[in-house]
Amino acid sequence: MIQNPSAAAEQFRNSVGVNFQLYNSLFLSLPFYEIDKTGVLLSLFNQNCEDGFKNGKTVPEIIDEFFTDHTSISDENEKIDLLFRFVQYAERQIVLFDALEDAAFRELHDLSGAGTLKQLESAVLQQNRQEELKEKLENFAVRLVLTAHPTQFYPGSVLGIINDLVDAIKTRDVAAINILLQQLGRTPFLKKQKPTPFDEAVSLIWYLENIFYNAIGNIVSDLKNSFPNENFDLSGLIKMGFWSGGDRDGNPFVTVETTRRVADSLRRSILKCYYNDVRLLKRRLTFSGVESTLAELERRLYRNAFQLEEDVEITKGEIIDCLLEIRSIIIEKHNGLFVRLVDDLVEKVKLFGLFFATLDIRQDSSIHDLVLKSTAEKSDLLPENYPDLSEDEKIDLLLKIDKAVDSGIFEDDLVKDTIENLKAVKQIQAKNGEESCHRYIISHAETALSIIEVFGLFLLAGWTREELSFDIIPLFETVDDLQNAPQSMEKLYLNEDYAAHLRRRGNTQTIMLGFSDGTKDGGYLMANYGIYKAKDELTEVSRKHGIKVIFFDGRGGPPARGGGKTHKFYSSMGENISNAAIELTIQGQTVSSNFGTVDVAQFNIEQLLHAGIYNDIFARRETTFTESEAKLMNELATESFRAYSELKNDPDFLDYLENVSPLRFYSQTNIGSRPAKRGGTEGKLTLETLRAIPFVGAWSQLKQNVPGFYGVGAALDKMESLGKLGAVEDLYRENPFFKALIDNCEMAMQKTFFPLTKHVKDHPVYGRIRKLIEDEYDLTEKLLKKITGRDSLMSDYPVEKQSVETRERIVIPLTTIQQYSLIKLGAASPEMTEALGKLIARCSFGIINAGRNSA
Repeated sequence: MIQNPSAAAEQFRNSVGVNFQLYNSLFLSLPFYEIDKTGVLLSLFNQNCEDGFKNGKTVPEIIDEFFTDHTSISDENEKIDLLFRFVQYAERQIVLFDALEDAAFRELHDLSGAGTLKQLESAVLQQNRQEELKEKLENFAVRLVLTAHPTQFYPGSVLGIINDLVDAIKTRDVAAINILLQQLGRTPFLKKQKPTPFDEAVSLIWYLENIFYNAIGNIVSDLKNSFPNENFDLSGLIKMGFWSGGDRDGNPFVTVETTRRVADSLRRSILKCYYNDVRLLKRRLTFSGVESTLAELERRLYRNAFQLEEDVEITKGEIIDCLLEIRSIIIEKHNGLFVRLVDDLVEKVKLFGLFFATLDIRQDSSIHDLVLKSTAEKSDLLPENYPDLSEDEKIDLLLKIDKAVDSGIFEDDLVKDTIENLKAVKQIQAKNGEESCHRYIISHAETALSIIEVFGLFLLAGWTREELSFDIIPLFETVDDLQNAPQSMEKLYLNEDYAAHLRRRGNTQTIMLGFSDGTKDGGYLMANYGIYKAKDELTEVSRKHGIKVIFFDGRGGPPARGGGKTHKFYSSMGENISNAAIELTIQGQTVSSNFGTVDVAQFNIEQLLHAGIYNDIFARRETTFTESEAKLMNELATESFRAYSELKNDPDFLDYLENVSPLRFYSQTNIGSRPAKRGGTEGKLTLETLRAIPFVGAWSQLKQNVPGFYGVGAALDKMESLGKLGAVEDLYRENPFFKALIDNCEMAMQKTFFPLTKHVKDHPVYGRIRKLIEDEYDLTEKLLKKITGRDSLMSDYPVEKQSVETRERIVIPLTTIQQYSLIKLGAASPEMTEALGKLIARCSFGIINAGRNSA
């Protein structure tokens, strides 16, 4: 990346800004659904919105003025129809901007600079640290887990256009760009039906096949080639995880059959990748002695990847043995010609096996409790009074289970499926290898019992203690659960049965920490600091008992859900935090924005690898916070939590979100298979039942981003009143963790826009909530400028800032139309209500896509 901020900003304007103006003007001139002037009217509407908000007008005033001044339309149905056309046009403008940014990625980023493997390799060679690097590479891993929470999945046809558009923009092929923009204008974006969990899996597998397979292969190949004299074992360095088809947390549509289908699709998908690589090898390895062996491998891969014969099998070992045989022949008889191509494929097979990505199983702890209560009612494997027993009594009983339960005795489909699924994963392991499915994640884990319940369920499903090849992973999310997590884990470490299980799993315990629900529960500062403190204490208690603890971060796209510049958080960790691995979820728009092309994916994976490796070799801090820094950070988090709790506990808080934002229309966007609420759709909305994605996403579309900043201003104001703001300034300058936290907060604030909801200002109920939020925003912005010494938000990140500003301008028509539709709903006829509801949902789709990390 160009290091000088002004130079970086200029490069972005030249590479992306100017081209967007050029190609957007071309795009807007194209006829759209036979309406020649739609693009021209959209430009006028966009300008009308910008000018109107600048002059203090409300949304209804802006739209009414547009129709009066620029059209002759008076019929309400015709107005709605034109607004629909605007939304469809704006959606395609977003695609164009995405493609321009992706095409310019190499111009805007230094692919050999800070945070890349090239920089790491150079430092290692200069300081002769090859041995330290080897040890770290073989004892460290990055795991990227693609989750079942898609908030941006274009149809496959649109993905294809985006890829072609990126290529055409790179070569400046204006004729091709013109044709592709016409194709884009006529290709449907809307998903008429909600995707099934299997549909979601297919969408994610596209990224595995087309992006991650090549990006990860490139990284491993580069490391091998940069250190030709070192025999690095990189088979565990980068791991992919997968939740679609395995994540049952509140999703009634995931069944055991879904899990089996997805596991089979992952197996076939990786075999297709190997098959395609072998086909490419055949074009180079045209030598005597290898052709027949390669042809036989190609034939077997084809049968396993494409044919449905159940008895056709191939193993990972057989593939590697065949490739190593070919390698030996090339070296012995053909001077090692093209041996690197063979080596690259061998490394991929070692990395991806026959599973491609580990299919994680996840379920909420309340469901486990339900299954065990049902078992007590329907069988003699647990006593009838099981629900009334103490935690310790339940743990003792669960660990004594020595017989499988017959799932046929259960009437509840969910209970039956839970048991059947634990039987099915054993079959998946047998076919695809243990790594294919060996992690069980417990949402809303509260105590040691939450983990032992799953241990007991495996025993009920017929597994024995000795063969239980599964890592049981608690997910701690709320403020209270995070604070109690160290005690819960120590109780497990002291339990002989569970300790024996851990010994069979290499004395390694993975613990998942939830940023999304943590922020919803505790606010931005408390959630992030609370998770850090939990990691600190969990590391200490795990080391005390000889356990290697791995932290798995449940991060979403935006800063409010643990997103943003995550690699900076990892590189800021001191030795007091376990650094055995970096594991995190990749959700929503983050899949396409951070991993949408091979270049982008490789760069971002390298940033994570660098964050976990560099400081361990060269200069890792002893502790993330000094004693005085930790005390100050705790004060900030506590005051922030107080302010956020006051807001979230306000009786009008959720009503405001539900009625002023598009929250209640979230499920109509058809971008995910899961319901917006846990526990079905009945009953009054509560923070406990509301999922984090719609919670954060609704604030994002409202352009208020409460979970990303609320409470920060109150905390800084408290410090100023105590004369400690200077200490906070020092903390920002000197502590990388706090700096990353504040910089991410600025990103959330950069995407706020209060003029959008000016019409709510005088509302008798909602006006008060809006004022609380806007006042906190103003206070936060004022004090952030003091502690950072900057005049504006995000000024240290000029490229990202310009990107955000441009995207926010593109979506102004969408956010305006959405608010207009929400306002009109109150007095609309049944027919108009349906049309407005569709318009609101359609706007959500475009706003979410534009934000790239808004949910």
